[in-house]
Amino acid sequence: MYHHIKKLMYTVRVDTPDPRFGNMLLEQFGGANGELAAAMQYSIQGLNCEDPARKDLLMDIGTEELSHLEVVGNLARLHLKPMKNSRNAGEADPLIAIAGGGGVGLMNSMGDPWTADYLKITGELDVDLRSNIAAEARAKIVYERLIKFTEDKGTIDALQFLMTREITHMKAFMRALDSMGKDPLQIGQIPPTPELVNQYFNDSTGDGDFGEHDMRGPWNNGDGWEFVDAPAFREMKSGASGARRPVESEREPLSGPGMRRTG
Repeated sequence: MYHHIKKLMYTVRVDTPDPRFGNMLLEQFGGANGELAAAMQYSIQGLNCEDPARKDLLMDIGTEELSHLEVVGNLARLHLKPMKNSRNAGEADPLIAIAGGGGVGLMNSMGDPWTADYLKITGELDVDLRSNIAAEARAKIVYERLIKFTEDKGTIDALQFLMTREITHMKAFMRALDSMGKDPLQIGQIPPTPELVNQYFNDSTGDGDFGEHDMRGPWNNGDGWEFVDAPAFREMKSGASGARRPVESEREPLSGPGMRRTG
């Protein structure tokens, strides 16, 4: 059961409205990494969750994301408000000015409508928690970039608050995942094929004429890794070493006066 309290989770103040920046803020309102997507993703995961403790976590954070949506919406609205009556302001985004009357809509900063395709919901709790950690990381970076694009003090304060809560949520999701006691590579129920799971295919490869030097690191070296040339590269090397130069009789005749191509 939801209950709306009219007081914002964080008080929003805009001293100097900037319609172009208001348009940017819509990325966190109706964009792929925005607050509505997060609220829907976590809440629906929570509805599907059979673990009471982690269900509570998902519903708590999903509900907080709705509060963040309200903060972002109010912040964007204050920046977009001049579009309602000013031709110069409206030219920053005619879609918002004419179709939306200078208000927010469920769209991103490019005017693309919000879609449920943004949501990552698998019904596997550990997989969903990993998706949530990544979602919070992406949202944190978006807020960081938004902060760099405004000089309005009240706006920066609100964005700093929202950005910080992304890290809080990331930490909670990470702790919840760790508390499940599963190996990070234990996904689902069916084990991987033993002879394949530790093979690293060197698919971006080559030296000299074949490209830049191959790099090695803990992602493909040591700790049980088998470094394997990809099949396509093995064939390319084999073809290069075994290729023979065609003799004159095998070459296609050139076109010219009194000559024509055959074949």
